Amino acid sequence: MKHGKRYREAAKLVDPKKTYELAEALDIVLQTATAKFDETIEVHLRMGVDSRHADQQVRGAVVLPHGTGRSSRVLVFAKGPLADEAKAAGADYVGAEEFVQKIEGEGWFDFDVVIASPDMMGVVGRLGRVLGPRGLMPNPKSGTVTQEVGKAVEEAKAGKIEYRLEKQNIIHTSIGKASFGAEKLQENFTALMEAVIRSKPPGAKGQYIRRCTLTSSMGPGVRTSPSIA
Repeated sequence: MKHGKRYREAAKLVDPKKTYELAEALDIVLQTATAKFDETIEVHLRMGVDSRHADQQVRGAVVLPHGTGRSSRVLVFAKGPLADEAKAAGADYVGAEEFVQKIEGEGWFDFDVVIASPDMMGVVGRLGRVLGPRGLMPNPKSGTVTQEVGKAVEEAKAGKIEYRLEKQNIIHTSIGKASFGAEKLQENFTALMEAVIRSKPPGAKGQYIRRCTLTSSMGPGVRTSPSIA
């Protein structure tokens, strides 16, 4: 794969064989975030579990202390008082069957988070084949299937992120923007890692997190320790 001059210059700052302490790794990542836009800072975790086994799945959600740096558009499936609660909490779209038809019939996806009250899952279940691959299907483990829809909307707006194990046994998500600075990014990273560690499945054997890499949207990967001690 060919990289541009900017990437090649940034890569000179990174020793690909070294595992950096978190503070140093973040400092390097921020130095390499030289694009003309505010780059997203990403975390990539190589997990020591097997996604093919049900007892080794890793999935959850966490509200980052400093948010994500972007505003999430929230769709809520609810009726009656719960619909009113979702609207009051700031949900962008609230409804039921009409949104199922809009998604299925029009290919509408102008939202980032989907929340549903438990009684609506029979309706939302019809969208599993289109929401699932996009990581948008509501799930009790991530707090997006809940009776407390107002609270869920507020958390989504405040910077709640979901993480889940992919088929390649990797978790990747973001912890904010380059403009946050190292201190806020470090606090967001710590919150994420604490949540991932709490999500350790019963079937996990050996080293749970094998590799942790930080990167900006357009920069090279910088390996760091997943330890938060």
